[in-house]
Amino acid sequence: MPSLRRYLPKEMSIPSLLPVPDEPRADTFRPIRRKPQPGPLPAQPVLHTYYDALFAAHGPQHWWPGRTRFEVIVGAILTQNTSWTNVERAITVLRKEKLLTVSAVERVSQRELARLIRSSGYFRQKARKLKEFVRFLRSQYHGSLTKMFQTPTATLRDQLLAVHGIGPETADSILLYAGKLPVFVVDAYTRRILQRHGLARGKESYEDIRKLFEKSLPANRQLFNEYHALIVHAGKHFCRAKAPLCSTCALRPHLPETPEGAR
Repeated sequence: MPSLRRYLPKEMSIPSLLPVPDEPRADTFRPIRRKPQPGPLPAQPVLHTYYDALFAAHGPQHWWPGRTRFEVIVGAILTQNTSWTNVERAITVLRKEKLLTVSAVERVSQRELARLIRSSGYFRQKARKLKEFVRFLRSQYHGSLTKMFQTPTATLRDQLLAVHGIGPETADSILLYAGKLPVFVVDAYTRRILQRHGLARGKESYEDIRKLFEKSLPANRQLFNEYHALIVHAGKHFCRAKAPLCSTCALRPHLPETPEGAR
């Protein structure tokens, strides 16, 4: 495994498990054409190299923004199908109204909650999702996030997925960012980068891709946290759905072929 120590900040450094290979010289590099094979995705050691390249280019992302664990969970639910800018507006309103605690969300009416989070989009559905989460937390863990996160990760993940409105990406965001548990979060940016780099076929399930990262990397929650944030940054600013900026992307040396419309 390429050493992650080179670019990780001190508190995120992890031991090198395998020797670091010689890095290719820019003037002699030839892209490797990868053709994904049928069946489960095999472990990809190159994902270590991708992390090193992204971290060297962009540094720590300081993600997930949130003052408390509950605020992180609220953000994970509100960010579904919208931009983080819209979520920030909603969270600012909730903070002003002192509604960023479990008990406060329990007390406020669902209708009023929906009004306050309107900027996040799908606000009625998201108000119900927040209510359903705090109801689950109260019934299963007496309203305690500490007790909830003491549950074995696999068990808790299954419980979260059974809560109305919490899908795999939201559940894993809660586990990783609020619970500080080593669960990799997959999103549309992750899929796009993997497909363009020939590491996925495009028909994989969420679980297939999550398992790919988790078996290719050390089970380190700080690594998973930073990696996911770096993928989001790369996906937003470089590996865009339309007109990707491949020529200036940190992952350009590993790209098998330039996507149509790329610059």
